[in-house]
Amino acid sequence: MASSSYNTGSTARNTSKGAQIIGGADNDAGPGPEVMGSDTLCGDDVLNAEGDKLGEISEIMLDVRGGNIAYAVLSCGGFLGVGDKLFAIPWHALTMDADRKCFILNIAKERLENAPGFDKSRWPTMADPAWATEVHAYYGVKPYWERDPLERLQ
Repeated sequence: MASSSYNTGSTARNTSKGAQIIGGADNDAGPGPEVMGSDTLCGDDVLNAEGDKLGEISEIMLDVRGGNIAYAVLSCGGFLGVGDKLFAIPWHALTMDADRKCFILNIAKERLENAPGFDKSRWPTMADPAWATEVHAYYGVKPYWERDPLERLQ
C-alpha cells in the first residue's frame, strides 16, 4: 500500500526509508522538498489515490533513539479540532506531492475509517512494538526499524 497510483505527471523519487516525493523538481529556493522543517508539513492535506481528502497532518512523530521519522499523525473528522480522530500513518506509507503541498496515502476512505486510531486525549504508546507492528501491517509497509540501513542510500 505504500506506493501510490496517483498520477501528477511527475516522477516519484524513491527515498526507500522515508516518504516518496513527487514534484518539486523546479524548486531551487529553500531547502525543500528533500529536507524540510516539520512545522512546514503540519497542516498539509492528505489525499488518497482517488483524490479524496482524508484529513491533514497534525504532528510528525520522531523515533528519538533511532533517529527516524516514525509516523505522521493524520487528523480527520471533527470541526476546528474538536472531535477529530487521529491515525498514526507510517512515514514511508506516504508520498509527498511537493507541487501541490500535500501527501498521498494509497488507502480507500472506508479502509481508513476502520484503521487503528485514537483521540487527542488518549494517545497510544507508540514505542510499544506490538502496537507499532500492527499499525505498519495495517498500512502494508515494513516497520521502519526492520528496514536495512543500506536502503537509506538507494
